[in-house]
Amino acid sequence: MQSKLSRVQKSKVSRRFLQTYLLYTSIAAVALVVGGFWGPSVCAQSLRMEKQVGSISGTVYLPGKSGLATQVAVSLKSHEWGVYRSVLTDYGGHFEVSGLPQGAYEISIEESGYEPLRDSAKLDGPSLNLDLHLIALAPKTPGSAYTVSVRELKIPTRAREEFNKGLDSLAKSDWAGSLVHFTKAIQQFPGYYEAVYHQGVAETNLGQLGKALETFQKAIDLSGGRYARGDFGIGYVLYLQGKASDAETIIRRGLELDANSADGYVILGLTLLRLNRPDEAEKSAREALLRNPNLANAYLVLADSFAKRHNYREQVEGLNAYLKLAPTSQATARAQEIREVAMKILAESQPKN
Repeated sequence: MQSKLSRVQKSKVSRRFLQTYLLYTSIAAVALVVGGFWGPSVCAQSLRMEKQVGSISGTVYLPGKSGLATQVAVSLKSHEWGVYRSVLTDYGGHFEVSGLPQGAYEISIEESGYEPLRDSAKLDGPSLNLDLHLIALAPKTPGSAYTVSVRELKIPTRAREEFNKGLDSLAKSDWAGSLVHFTKAIQQFPGYYEAVYHQGVAETNLGQLGKALETFQKAIDLSGGRYARGDFGIGYVLYLQGKASDAETIIRRGLELDANSADGYVILGLTLLRLNRPDEAEKSAREALLRNPNLANAYLVLADSFAKRHNYREQVEGLNAYLKLAPTSQATARAQEIREVAMKILAESQPKN
C-alpha cells in the first residue's frame, strides 16, 4: 500500500513540477493576438474530423473452447487524430465504438492471465468488424515473481519514510523542506535514484538550475541509464535555460526509454513550441493525451500550438479543457485571462451584419 501511495504522490509532484512554466508560450501567443495578427478560426484537422466518421466493433474470444471474453477492456488509439477510446466487452464478448474518424488504429487488450494483445486496423468506411483472440500466459517459473521487487525490498523503511515526507513537502511547495527529507533518504540508501531525481525537482523550483542538472544526471547514473525521468528533468532544465535544441535531443532519448510517459510528451511539446514547430508540438500533446486523457497540462500545450498558428477557436477549446480538469491550479488565472483575449479576438473577427 505504501508503494502504491508513493506512485500517486510522485505523479502529483510531476504535474506540479511543470505547472509553473506551462503558460510561457501562451503569454507569447497573447502578445501576437493583441498585436493584431489574424488567422483561421478553425483548424483543418477539426474540419476533417467532422466529415468522415465510422465505428469499430468486434468480438473477443478466449483460447481453446473456453468461449467468449466478457467484461474485458478493449482500447483503441489513433495517433493521427489523437483519439483514445476504451470500452468493455458485453456478456457475449462483443464491443463497439462509434463516432471514430476514419484512419489507422491500434487495438490493445491487457487482461490478467493472458498475453497482452496488440493489433492494428484501418477504418476506411462507415464500419469495421474485428475478431480478436486472447492467448493464455505460460506458467511462471519458480522465483520469477520476485525479480521485480528485489530492489524495493532493499530500500530501508526509514529511507522510504523520508522519501514520502519529501514528496509531501513538494506537494505543499515547500522546496527547501523537501530537500532535507530527500537528503536523509539518500543517506539511508545511496542508490535511491528516485529520491535523487526529486531532489533535482526541488532544486529546479528553487531556481538552482545548474545544480539540478547535476542532480538529474546523478539519478540517471545511479539507475544505470534506465531512469527516463532523469532525462526529462535535464531536458526541462535545458528548456528553461533557452537551450531548446539540446533539450529536444535528451527528451527524445528519455521517450525511447519510456514511450508511455505522458509527462515526457508534454515537455517535448513545450520544447517544440520554443523551436517554433507548433504542428509537431500539437502531435506531442496528443501523444500525451493518448496515454493520459485527463492530463490537464497537455491541453495547455495544445492551446499554445493552436495560438501560434492563429487558430483561436481551437485555442479556446484547449484552455476550456484545461480549466475543466484543473480549475484551481496555479495557472488557472493566467489561462482564464488568455482565454478571454482569444474569445474577444474571435468575436471581433465575426462578419458584421
